Amino acid sequence: MRRKRLDIMRKPIPLINRTAFGLNFWLLTALLLVLCIAGGASRANVMGQVVVRAAAWASLVAVILFGTRPIQPLVRGRAIPVLLVVAIAIPLVQLVPLPPSVWQALPGRAAFVAADAFVGGAPWRPIAIVPSATLNAASSLIVPFVVFVLAAGLSRKEDQALVVVLLGTVGIMMLSGLLQFSGVALLNPFVNGEGAVDGLFANRNHFALFMAIGCLLSLVWGFGGGTKSNWRVPVAAGLVMLLILTILASGSRGGIVVGVVAMGAGAALIAGDARAKLARFPRRIRLAILGGLGLAMAAILLLSVFANRAVSIDRALSLDLSQDMRSRSLGVVTGMVRDYFPVGSGLGGFDPVFRLHEPFRLLKPTYFNHAHNDFMEIVLDAGLAGLLALLAAIAWWGWASVKAWRRDRPGGVRTRARLGSFVLLLVFIASIADYPARTPLIMAVVMIAALWLAGVSTEHGDALPEEGQLL
Repeated sequence: MRRKRLDIMRKPIPLINRTAFGLNFWLLTALLLVLCIAGGASRANVMGQVVVRAAAWASLVAVILFGTRPIQPLVRGRAIPVLLVVAIAIPLVQLVPLPPSVWQALPGRAAFVAADAFVGGAPWRPIAIVPSATLNAASSLIVPFVVFVLAAGLSRKEDQALVVVLLGTVGIMMLSGLLQFSGVALLNPFVNGEGAVDGLFANRNHFALFMAIGCLLSLVWGFGGGTKSNWRVPVAAGLVMLLILTILASGSRGGIVVGVVAMGAGAALIAGDARAKLARFPRRIRLAILGGLGLAMAAILLLSVFANRAVSIDRALSLDLSQDMRSRSLGVVTGMVRDYFPVGSGLGGFDPVFRLHEPFRLLKPTYFNHAHNDFMEIVLDAGLAGLLALLAAIAWWGWASVKAWRRDRPGGVRTRARLGSFVLLLVFIASIADYPARTPLIMAVVMIAALWLAGVSTEHGDALPEEGQLL
């Protein structure tokens, strides 16, 4: 026994901590920073698309050559790569040329058949009516694919640190939005911004959704995961208040909905940890803390409304459904879904295809770029295959969410799984009236949230320190 102790004492103490973050983590952090700056737009012709796709391909090459190869996590989270492969395969299949006789028999091609008869010939065509748009849709999926490869190889410690990285991107976006709200003309050359309070996004609704996701991240960082840092609590509370004010200032009506849902979901996420922290204080102090937070939140909201700073509420109160393009075009889009089902019109081609069906009563100086209901647009673009993939994704989310709330896991993993479930829920809700998951930054967040929900991470960095290993 004495000889064994002496042998242990003779072992050299390593100078490098074995739990240090690896290449996957730093590549993912760098990619998220690039996405934060240049990944806020979904249009194919913005400069940001070139930047984010180049960064994604460079990260993929780097991780193939030098990074972790996450074989085991792929086995445990197999539903995610299956859904990702299906999402990539659908646009690729839609780009395969078909013989004229087959193509002309597809639903929704009557106008093209008449044109072919007029010119006296028909070329081979793919299912996609706008092949360039479908090719762009397929190319955009490099971002979630690379995020999957990088994030699936993270250790649990790196996974936990990823919450802080995402919270940092939320902070950058929030500060940019507040600068815009204060009157600073903050024009991002990488996106086609509206000139409103939309941060580094091209759309105020996507910006508000990202702020709502930031509320969840702030609460988990401040309260969740069994953290013992008491200073995080007031910082997290302050961040949440700022994020809510930013949502109100954005002018996004959908932001109000996702903001309210995020606050309720955040309360459910941190209920146990917050109760444990408050249990240290006497009952009267606990009531004073809770009452003070509630009054502070109510006061900030009322001041924002009475000072005419709650643009989202003003726009919601002044909403005229008879003039809202979403409601006016719903019947036309529904008819398009029926006309092109079950094959679809081709991913990414909504704008030119909609112009084929747009009635005179909907004509206006601006164009209708998306259906503003991403579930309906996916079925329109991808037909039955898109519908089945969408139902499979939602079913997996529901099944995994139930497991996240019922299964006993380590505290941090369980918290992140529930966080991932609620982040995806917010994206689902926002997608009912918009298309947030088409922007590269939201794509990356969706993939990270799905991996959190699946509990995919390596065991590296989570074991007890080995002999001679620094704590």
